[in-house]
Amino acid sequence: MQSKFHQRFRLQIASGVFKTLFIIMVMVMCLSVSHAENRVTGHWEGQIEIPGQPIAVKIDLASNDNEWTGTIDIPTQGANDLPLSDIHVVKKDDGVHVKFSIRNIPGNPTFDGKLQDGAIRGTFSQGGATFGFRLSRDRIVKGPARPQEPKPPFPYEIEEVAFQNGAVNLAGTLTLPFGDGPFPAVLLISGSGLQDRDETLVGHKPFWVLADHLSRSGIAVLRVDDPGIGKSTPHPKPPTTADFATDVEAGVAFLKQDDRVGRVGLIGHSEGGLIAAIVASRSNNVSFIVLMAGPGVPGAELLRKQNERIFDAAAIAGERKQNLLALLDQLFTILTAEDMAEDERRQGVKRIVRKQLEINGVPPAKQDEGQVQALVEQSLTPWMRYFLTFDPRPALEKIRVPVLALNGELDVQVDAEQNLTAITAALEKGGNQNVTVHRLPEHNHLFQRARTGLMNEYGAIEETLSPKVLDLIRDWVLSVRQ
Repeated sequence: MQSKFHQRFRLQIASGVFKTLFIIMVMVMCLSVSHAENRVTGHWEGQIEIPGQPIAVKIDLASNDNEWTGTIDIPTQGANDLPLSDIHVVKKDDGVHVKFSIRNIPGNPTFDGKLQDGAIRGTFSQGGATFGFRLSRDRIVKGPARPQEPKPPFPYEIEEVAFQNGAVNLAGTLTLPFGDGPFPAVLLISGSGLQDRDETLVGHKPFWVLADHLSRSGIAVLRVDDPGIGKSTPHPKPPTTADFATDVEAGVAFLKQDDRVGRVGLIGHSEGGLIAAIVASRSNNVSFIVLMAGPGVPGAELLRKQNERIFDAAAIAGERKQNLLALLDQLFTILTAEDMAEDERRQGVKRIVRKQLEINGVPPAKQDEGQVQALVEQSLTPWMRYFLTFDPRPALEKIRVPVLALNGELDVQVDAEQNLTAITAALEKGGNQNVTVHRLPEHNHLFQRARTGLMNEYGAIEETLSPKVLDLIRDWVLSVRQ
């Protein structure tokens, strides 16, 4: 039998060896992780392999004490420095695995790949759809080409202007043909959401392109930053479409006091078309209007059809499509109910948002509370509740000035059949005899020549506005000038 001294000595030796081995193992593990970090940190470029329409991305990954951060740029969608979340870099027997998601984006877009031969390859998933992706160190992603963006010298005057609508300061750009005038003038009205004076979207500047085209042909153009963006100040309270109509009326009054300006018309895109109809129905200062994908039915009807078109174009069908449309109907019912307590309304919207995310592939356990709350608040805005119930047809019936109405047949946001039919019927019911309507094959909501009409095409298409549409608007405006 060994003495307690010998037992204690042997345990000390064993303990010392164990500690040494443990330290060595930790050092080896740290060196391995550090090596993996060095191979993954930094700048990556590549694309998500969506069939027929790959999406280029730029990704930057950084690590500080094994805490990972990162951002992603999607140039064709005008997205820059979107934060990444749930970044995991793990060294396994078969190599280094890299996984991360784009924070606060519906459908939980996630990259899951492995580092091989200096590139990261794997699968990208969002809302139940899965595609391959590849990232490398090569600088292969170029900014989207925008060949129509105007470049100097310009054969017209460019003036920075400002005017007021009550407490709101509005700023914009007035382009005027050279000469004394008076020139026919148009005020451009943007679609929903905060838009700058160029209506900048995914790298395109459609209002700048349109203004340039018109002013080169003898038409003055005023384009304005929406309240709360650019150099325009916000409304004191959350605004609705009705408030934006008063901004346009202030813009018309501003143009009418300029001796260089003659007849004033409105060109409204999407919600801007709705605003143009409201203003033209009650103003004697508006001589004509152009409705570019303008709504002709109440917002709830328009948005339901919009979702149907998007689902069909994206091949979302069957039970999933019907469940999503049913939830949309429930959402509209809750938002437009007049006798519902606000807390009950909020809880009902939150329940629907969570269910929508689940149907689109984000299980409850992975739903980001911040994203859920943001979607709830977006649904509960005064703008949304006004838009859902406002019917443009009574306003359209009151319009007596010439109207040009345009829609792309591939428009999935404002359906051409639904809205042009309603606009034409309302104008005819009111007795308007000067109405021109164009349904444009192969044109999308932005009036680009497109393939599917889906929104993920907008940034990938180099064309900002179809030349056919530019000429149609120019020629029609000049024709009503006589």
